[in-house]
Amino acid sequence: MAAYGRPSLRDLFDESPTPHIAHPPRTHHRDFYLATDGSFRDSGGGLGVVIETRDGERVARLSVPNQPPDNNVAEYRALHLGLDVLAARTPADARVGVLLDHDQLAGNVNASVLATAGPQYESPHDVSVPSKTGLHWRGIRARIHGFGQVRAARIASDRNPAHPLANAPDQYAHVNHEPDRCVLPEAPVATERIPPPSRSNRGGASD
Repeated sequence: MAAYGRPSLRDLFDESPTPHIAHPPRTHHRDFYLATDGSFRDSGGGLGVVIETRDGERVARLSVPNQPPDNNVAEYRALHLGLDVLAARTPADARVGVLLDHDQLAGNVNASVLATAGPQYESPHDVSVPSKTGLHWRGIRARIHGFGQVRAARIASDRNPAHPLANAPDQYAHVNHEPDRCVLPEAPVATERIPPPSRSNRGGASD
């Protein structure tokens, strides 16, 4: 069940653009979905993380106080945290859908995925990372390449379930004490492929 009565992460991912990468229906079939957000303010920022299976079962939520130097760094720290938590609770070959409300970060994730697609493919998209992120981008890249597949989608802040967790860690501290869960999604149900009437109802040729 999605947090705060919002749509499940899978629904949000299916409806959202994936920068630099085409979004055919087969890419919707992720095993896990990760939404992250980072906030920055003089009085103190925070990192928010929500992880669900493709069935909408919650795996983890985090709402962590943090003191980033700016909003960009907060976003990178939040994604790094979320990927670390996800990697500890999922199989190495998991297919992951990432939801971010930061344009540049979503683009960087997908550009990094494309850059390692194989020697026969050269990504035309440059990766530009704010210098203050330090080693967080290196950690993000290592985690991205440790999963079976990763794709990032861009969502609006007001639709990001991690947004309130990042912006009010003092109010949502209780989510950090939820029991650890290593939930595997249900196996997808195979649907029978039925040929269209033009073929299935076509009679045999007469002699």
